[in-house]
Amino acid sequence: MIQITIPTPDVTIHKQKEPELSHIYGFTDFHLISRETGGIFMFYNERDELLFVGKARKLRPRIKKHFEDTVSVMKNHRSEVTKIEVCIVEDPVHREIYETFIINELKAKYNVDKVLYK
Repeated sequence: MIQITIPTPDVTIHKQKEPELSHIYGFTDFHLISRETGGIFMFYNERDELLFVGKARKLRPRIKKHFEDTVSVMKNHRSEVTKIEVCIVEDPVHREIYETFIINELKAKYNVDKVLYK
């Protein structure tokens, strides 16, 4: 049997209630997320329920794209996101494994691809 442990987040950013700085859906701390490294990211709601898991070669642009893109799975659910966790995972094979594992282990609400638990 293969043992997989969900990595501890390297960065966690929270939605601010009344942000004073420029923001995207209440998030002002995107600068804390690496622009050049790869990894996985998880969006949570206010009840700490996992909404979506994704992976990226370059984390910050990919995460921001989910808040700006018209074709994102999250486009109708962006306002639900209150916390973003990021785990640095440089190896693309490991990113794929972690993403699929987390989607199915924690039953991410809005992931439609890679779902095996239905």
